[in-house]
Amino acid sequence: MLCTFGVSWPFNIAKSVHSRTAKGKSVLFEILVVTGYGFGLFSKLWTWAQGGQLAYSVWFYLADIAMVCIDLVLYARNVKLDKLRDAAEEEAMEMGAVE
Repeated sequence: MLCTFGVSWPFNIAKSVHSRTAKGKSVLFEILVVTGYGFGLFSKLWTWAQGGQLAYSVWFYLADIAMVCIDLVLYARNVKLDKLRDAAEEEAMEMGAVE
């Protein structure tokens, strides 16, 4: 699962970069995913702290968390771009109605 999701996130990030819109995105979903990854990472680190061996999957958790966080930053950027675009469209419509 970690590997499959890990391969999927770069495609999602690329889509966020190129689409330049937050429409159709679920920030709640991404926050839940990061939370799930965080619990998985905590479990691995807890086992390691109890005298176990550090699992190699820790690196996959960290990579996946980083990619989702990148996508969350892009989400915030895209929300801002959506607002600017909507304001410009509204202004253009008002200008067209005046003329």
